Amino acid sequence: MLMSYTLAEIAEKIGAVVQGDEQCNIVSLATLASATSGQIAFLANSKYSDQLATTNASAVIVTQAEASKCQCNALVMDNPYVGYALVAQLLDTTPKPANLIHASAVIDDSAIIGNNVSIGANAVIEAGVNLSEGVSVGAGSFIGIGATIGVNSTIWSNVSIYHGVIIGENCAVHANTVIGADGFGYANHKGTWVKIPQLGTVVIGDNVEIGASTTIDRGALGNTIIKNGVILDNQIQIAHNVVIGENTAIAACSVIAGSTEIGKNCIIAGLVGVNGHINIADGCVFTGMTMVTKSLKEPGVYSSGMPCQPNKEWHKNNARIRKLESLTKRLSVLEKTSNLTS
Repeated sequence: MLMSYTLAEIAEKIGAVVQGDEQCNIVSLATLASATSGQIAFLANSKYSDQLATTNASAVIVTQAEASKCQCNALVMDNPYVGYALVAQLLDTTPKPANLIHASAVIDDSAIIGNNVSIGANAVIEAGVNLSEGVSVGAGSFIGIGATIGVNSTIWSNVSIYHGVIIGENCAVHANTVIGADGFGYANHKGTWVKIPQLGTVVIGDNVEIGASTTIDRGALGNTIIKNGVILDNQIQIAHNVVIGENTAIAACSVIAGSTEIGKNCIIAGLVGVNGHINIADGCVFTGMTMVTKSLKEPGVYSSGMPCQPNKEWHKNNARIRKLESLTKRLSVLEKTSNLTS
């Protein structure tokens, strides 16, 4: 069912000022290029500002500097992209993972089930689990012995949450994610691997979102800790005893090795690899495919990796790289010779 808001109602909810008809009704979002009557668009990148004159949107979220170019109604605010996010929340039609408690769900008698909890078909809730008020557990999900999930958190379908895991309030865990599986702990005895039981757990703070098919391993002795406000994309691997600071964002397919501590407000792009047993300062930014091999004490933007290039050019450059050692030795000899003759 479509929801409808007037521009005046939207402006109040997102902290914007209406330019135009306050009673204009909005039912959905669209881009400037594709929007039609009843839809609201936004301008967050000035290179699209020429579309303000041609859009068929009923309204556009813009900055004060761009508002004069708008040929339709406008919501004026400092950060239109945040405005877009807030309007998207208002108009979100995504269904809950479950409604009520399905008859096929398997719930241990000792589990504590709060008010307004929903549990989908074929979900399994084991002994001692505590599902707080407003929690929603999707179909086929597994919540292990003694796990705790905080108020209004959402667990989508086929998620596996192992024993003793603690998840805070207002979290979202997307489909097929695994939280609390064993970390990669083994000792080698004369060529044979001896498993080290992982005796810690995973502790996740409030307002954390975890993407689909992400894996967060339990701690070996202490805990793996994901602090408040962290956002994790799909298919991320977080190893045992990692600590991720508040409001850090990590994009898809990145890998954090064991016992590494990442500060708050960091941004880690896709396919980044972070070595184990290192510390990353607050406010670090890593561009895509960066390999982080040592601790970083200062905030900043860090990069590594080779950009794509034609295959023949790559082979030539690779051949040159293989000659670096011999070139370095030759340069050292030349420098010594130059010092002797000067």
